Amino acid sequence: MNQADRETKRFWETTPLAAMTPRQWESLCDGCGKCCLEKFEEEETGEIIYSRVACALLDLETCRCRDYANRASLMPDCVTLAPAVLTVSRWLPETCAYRLLAEGRTLPAWHPLITGDPDSVMRSGHSVRGRAIKPGPRTDPLKHLVDWIR
Repeated sequence: MNQADRETKRFWETTPLAAMTPRQWESLCDGCGKCCLEKFEEEETGEIIYSRVACALLDLETCRCRDYANRASLMPDCVTLAPAVLTVSRWLPETCAYRLLAEGRTLPAWHPLITGDPDSVMRSGHSVRGRAIKPGPRTDPLKHLVDWIR
């Protein structure tokens, strides 16, 4: 592999978030599904607390949005990630590539861009597969708080 190929393959180390192509930007998502869980901010500490209740659009098997193109109109609370949104990224999971890069940190070793394997996030235990539940009319996210998001 030549130098240009290495630089292209590791674009996240050389390209600022705001300068990434749409394809590069989208490839940063590891597919963990953590950002699609109901979450709360603890008033006194500002800590973000996650529940295991997923967005209605999250496919619990693949940990991907079932209607990604229309998610913002279907789910008004859905935040479309963009570099400007990442100026305050603490609501994203600590392992999120967008948050890590916005904070000047590196991608974890299990990230699909590092491993070349889209299932590495699931095998590493960093996805919500098997842990999240669908929302229901009587589902109270406050009764399903979790501490395994980090």
